[in-house]
Amino acid sequence: MEQNDAAHAFATLGHRDRLAVFRLLMRFAPRGVRPTEMAAALGLRPNTLSHHLSDLVAAGLVGVERQGRSLFYSVNLAAAQGLIGYLALDVGRARPDLLGALHRPERETPAMNDRTWNVLFICSGNSARSLFAEALLRDLGRGRFRAFSAGVRPGRGPNPFALEVLARNGHDTAPLRAKDIAEFQTPDAPVMDFVFTVCDTAAAEECPPWPGQPITGHWGLPDPVKATGTDAEKALVFARTYGAMHRRIAAFVELPFASLDRMSLQARVDALGDDIPAEEGDRA
Repeated sequence: MEQNDAAHAFATLGHRDRLAVFRLLMRFAPRGVRPTEMAAALGLRPNTLSHHLSDLVAAGLVGVERQGRSLFYSVNLAAAQGLIGYLALDVGRARPDLLGALHRPERETPAMNDRTWNVLFICSGNSARSLFAEALLRDLGRGRFRAFSAGVRPGRGPNPFALEVLARNGHDTAPLRAKDIAEFQTPDAPVMDFVFTVCDTAAAEECPPWPGQPITGHWGLPDPVKATGTDAEKALVFARTYGAMHRRIAAFVELPFASLDRMSLQARVDALGDDIPAEEGDRA
């Protein structure tokens, strides 16, 4: 990255709110986010957010794409990479004491055959979507994964409709409970290899970086708990959500982990986060 471009980028990110917008978009990367969702998550006025987004786009840090009647903003990952590289390689002169925190060669080429992977799924209430993912990975992973789930604002327990769908599909629901994300942020908590958010609210939450530099992904699905109508109609929404999650987990466990480097694995995880219509995934 050229010095003038780097100076412009740093100046743009020097505003607290613009930095907050950029950090939020990084949590959703590589997917885009609508301004209304950003404004709600960050507590910014729409016109204020619009100015910040314009500045980020002008600096080349963020791109915008129109889909239908909505605008979606996403991080320019190439520009972010260039900015980090400028700091580490140009300004930092590639000093090993600076690069050590960025480069973990022992995690570049995972060995699938000689280890078990820890995977955490996060949503808002830990009552349905993240529990679906936990149960599915536990059963579809064939012992190669340890699955966990948590909520940023966990409820009193699993949703009854979610438990019914899981039981009907042969999953053991006894171990499932609503857990606070804080349980997995203590010094003695399991070190996660993968951390997924499965709802938009969770991805927008301000969570500290996870130790061990896990692969992260955003696999957002609509919240079935918000379904309205009769019990039969609500149950159908939960079944469709379970089906969509089943497709993602089934594809995830079949990834060729042993042959993928970290960058390739991140790209494959991102691809699995592409929207999968719940109707197509209905297995229950």
